[in-house]
Amino acid sequence: MNQKKGGRPKGSLYYIILLLAVGLLVMWFFNDDKNTGTEIPYSVFSEKLQDGKIKEMDIKPGNGAYIINGVYTEKQKVEDQGMRILGETNLETDRFTTTVLSNDTSISDVTKIAKENGTQVKIHEQSNNGMLLTFLMSVVPLLFLVFMVYMMLGQGQQGGGGGRGVMNFGKSKAKEADKKAAKVRFSDVAGAEEEKQELVEVVEFLKDPRRFVELGARIPAGVLLEGPPGTGKTLLAKAVAGEAGVPFYSISGSEFVEMFVGVGASRVRDLFENAKKNAPSIIFIDEIDAVGRQRGAGMGGGHDEREQTLNQLLVEMDGFSGNEGIIVIAATNRSDVLDPALLRPGRFDRQILVGRPDVRGREAILKVHAKNKPLAADVDLKVVAQQTPGFSGADLENVLNEAALVAARRNKKKIDASDVDEAQDRVIAGPAKKDRVISKKERDLVAYHEAGHTIVGLVLSDARTVHKVTIVPRGRAGGYMIALPKEDRFLMTKEEMFEQIVGLLGGRTAEEVFFGVKSTGASNDFEQATGLARSMVTEYGMSDRLGTVQYEGNHQVFIGRDYGQTKAYSEQIAFEIDEEVRDILNRAHRKAREIIEEHRDKHELIANMLLEYETLDARQIKSLFETGEMPSNGEGEFPSEKASSFEEAKKALEKKEAQKQAEYVEHHPENEQNSTENDNE
Repeated sequence: MNQKKGGRPKGSLYYIILLLAVGLLVMWFFNDDKNTGTEIPYSVFSEKLQDGKIKEMDIKPGNGAYIINGVYTEKQKVEDQGMRILGETNLETDRFTTTVLSNDTSISDVTKIAKENGTQVKIHEQSNNGMLLTFLMSVVPLLFLVFMVYMMLGQGQQGGGGGRGVMNFGKSKAKEADKKAAKVRFSDVAGAEEEKQELVEVVEFLKDPRRFVELGARIPAGVLLEGPPGTGKTLLAKAVAGEAGVPFYSISGSEFVEMFVGVGASRVRDLFENAKKNAPSIIFIDEIDAVGRQRGAGMGGGHDEREQTLNQLLVEMDGFSGNEGIIVIAATNRSDVLDPALLRPGRFDRQILVGRPDVRGREAILKVHAKNKPLAADVDLKVVAQQTPGFSGADLENVLNEAALVAARRNKKKIDASDVDEAQDRVIAGPAKKDRVISKKERDLVAYHEAGHTIVGLVLSDARTVHKVTIVPRGRAGGYMIALPKEDRFLMTKEEMFEQIVGLLGGRTAEEVFFGVKSTGASNDFEQATGLARSMVTEYGMSDRLGTVQYEGNHQVFIGRDYGQTKAYSEQIAFEIDEEVRDILNRAHRKAREIIEEHRDKHELIANMLLEYETLDARQIKSLFETGEMPSNGEGEFPSEKASSFEEAKKALEKKEAQKQAEYVEHHPENEQNSTENDNE
């Protein structure tokens, strides 16, 4: 069979066209009437023959009749019969064809009249071409049908396409990763050192399972990596496969379910069968929430195709024992919608939260992604890590990539600090729109608005420092102020949340104090401030009026679970919640006004500097607010960190376990003494 360069067979359309072309060629070749003329009735033919208007004719026996093809002595006018097959519409022709019934009398009469009028007559013997053509026309459609069925059944097997053929829909689409191509190691995954330590024993089990089996240990049948998008869940799974050096099957949750009933369950069975044949091995299911959502939460009935697939997955995972050597690793950012049966011990025993990295982790991630990028001497990745709180690994990679693009656009050989700073702004707020035409009044309004955020942030925020303020338009924002935490925080107090609301309302308050107007530029500030205030009241129990009661959950909405559920509180409580949220915002607005009125001169100074320079960094802002002197460059407040390899992560885990064991022995010396006596015996 002819194949393309890539080795895959040509498609069905190619063979269909080829078969039709051969059929048409055969019909044309065996058709002896290629040069026949206009078909005329026998009566017209007889009249022309008697009048001597026919020069010559051929008589051929056919299927129960005689076909006569002839030539007129002169061209004859014929009636227009419309468009024929080849598009001929001539009104004159010198050729004709007619049919005569097969009896001796008619043929003898025709021959006799032709002889009298001097018409040349040629009589041919009966040909087998007609019978052959009839046979071909009856057999070719049958052969064509058989060919199409063969192509549909066999094409998936020829290409090895994992389910492309009709009979292969139930085959798994999981692809086994090439061991030589699996180059991702633990040292390539930065900012997730604790998560890597959790996966060390998974790799150890795959390398040497006997050590665990001898102690009666059952290695986790499944490991669920959960966390926000871009935090490195898939990269961690690749690193485990690269370190373990075992067959690695990867598939997306959406690839299980097709339009045909039962296909998803069949693919699950086929996937696990292939993994068992090559054990020890790893099965990685990306975005498992596509197939593992809670059962009974569908809007169209409980027994659907997705739930059948989930049921088969539950059965396959539950049947594992420690010595089978198959570990399922799954990734999701919506673990709250997964079925509880999927998360119980015996299936996904271990759930590892892969969160956003802290400041040390961010520096390590930046170092990994900066390996192939020439950085100038003024680029300090530790400072960049401090300036990017809340960024995931994907965000940080995007920052350095944007910095490289900016440097290339500026025809530089190295990436300097200004390129990285521009890249951060592009990732946070979008590209700058310096060509946007802004009136002087609107520009003044934006400058005083952002200066209001800045003044309130400088006065109030003990936990956050003003990093940058600009009036350069980016995205939908006419300007913005960035306040960064002094250190990574996972908890916030009531006072800190209130101060954050005050800072958000500083822009609108400045507009009211200096211009006596209210603009639409504060809409996003109000959205964030209202959300924080409502969370304080309904989620965190920070309202003295409503008490320590959680009225609204902090989970994401899942329609299948939350649709139709009523609020867990009365209309009176809803009214009090609205009143309390409004009270918090009003108190924050009054506090912002007090601060701006008190520091009116400094506010005007920062606003004027913004109008002149457009962008101010942290040192310039602090200098304008305090002494006017530029601050000295201090050392970082945290040690540097790099991405540890598998061996380093293993040593860190052993060191941690040794410390725990030492602390246990210190508090339980009698157990250590008993252990020593047993060793002596």
